[in-house]
Formats: sequence, structure tokens, C-alpha cells
Amino acid sequence: MEHAQEALFRPVRAGNAFEETVERLMQAIRLGVVAPGERLPSERELATRLGVSRVTVREAIRSLQENHYVESRRGRYGGTFVNAVIPKPAPGKEFGDIHDALTLRKVLETGAAETAAGRSLGPAERRGLRARLEEASTASLGEYRRKDSRLHLAIAEATGSASLTAAVAESRMRANELLDGIPLLEPNLAHSNAQHERIIASILDGDPVSARQAMAEHLDGTASLLRGFLV
Repeated sequence: MEHAQEALFRPVRAGNAFEETVERLMQAIRLGVVAPGERLPSERELATRLGVSRVTVREAIRSLQENHYVESRRGRYGGTFVNAVIPKPAPGKEFGDIHDALTLRKVLETGAAETAAGRSLGPAERRGLRARLEEASTASLGEYRRKDSRLHLAIAEATGSASLTAAVAESRMRANELLDGIPLLEPNLAHSNAQHERIIASILDGDPVSARQAMAEHLDGTASLLRGFLV
């Protein structure tokens, strides 16, 4: 398993450090590279190999612990161990072609952000985007997915294309089915809210290139979590 660990625990990209760290840890667990009952590398070693801070590693491990994938033990022989039984998706749950869903979503939503930023938005449209951003950033865990969806649809609506908005809505339905199959991780939500702010700021500033880049980075973070938990 040494070579497999080297392949999985390689440096992550800076834009979505938390999400990609979770993805790498989940891949190691789900592929059996770190088997049930075995110990993960130390926080210090993981931070070095993944090229992230120990705080990021600690947050990722805490999120997996809260969702019953690992447990932390104290003492001389302590560390973080993979649970003997790890959670699985609900029996009979079919997620379909995840790569197809994520690819379609990325193409549609990066294009929507870029197009919205290239338009001359009216006062009502600008107020609407700010309102949806505020709703998402202050949403409770129970409301987050719904408010997040409203924000992404508002960006599509800001393109002025009813057809694109309908396509984004359909794509978002597929994405939400996938998202319902994974836990809500608070560090990811905080990061997502910060990314939302950059996306909306770029759109309101009329910067299509930055809007597209910010949306792409945001969607890549979500994709990392979906691959980690579902693939």
C-alpha cells in the first residue's frame, strides 16, 4: 500500500485545500489503502505530504470523525483510526453517472457566471443577486442546500436567458440528488460562502474572466467532496 499512499497523499491544489484533503482521505478509506482498524498517517505527515496546513488536516479529520468514518484515540498508541464499519449510501440509492452530471454542471454554471458578468445588469438584478448571496451566507444547515440553489439559479437568471436558466435548474436537480448523498461539512460551507462572495463580486464588477474562474474553483471544491464520498 506504500505506493498507493504516495499516489493518494500527494500535494493538493491551493484553491480547495479542505475539500481536496477530505477527498484524498475518503479515497484512502474507500479504496482500502488505509484499511478498517488501521491508523492514518499523523497530522504532521499528512500536512507535509498534501501540502496543506495542519489546521486543514485537523478540520478534515474532524469532519470525517463527526460522520463516523474515523475515530481518534489518545495515548502512546493513539492517532486517527479508520472505523471497522464505515457509512455507506442508503441501500438502493442510484447516483447515475457522476462524472457526466459534474461535467454538465461545470460547463453550464461557469458559462452562466461569465455571461452574467458580461451583461449590463439593472438595479433590480443587482439587488436580487446581493439578496440571494445574503440568504445563502446566513442560512442554517437545514436550509443551506435550498438557499445555495436559489443563489446559483439567480446567477443563471442574470444571464437573461430563459433556456440557460432552465438547463441550470435541471442540472442543479441532479447535483442536489448527489449532494443529498453526502454530509454537510461546516468548513466546506464557510469556504463555499467565501467563494460565493467572490463570484457575485466579479459579476457585479463586470469581470467575466474572474467570474468564470471563481465559479470553476467553487464547483471543483464540490466535485472533490462528491468524488470522495460517492465514487
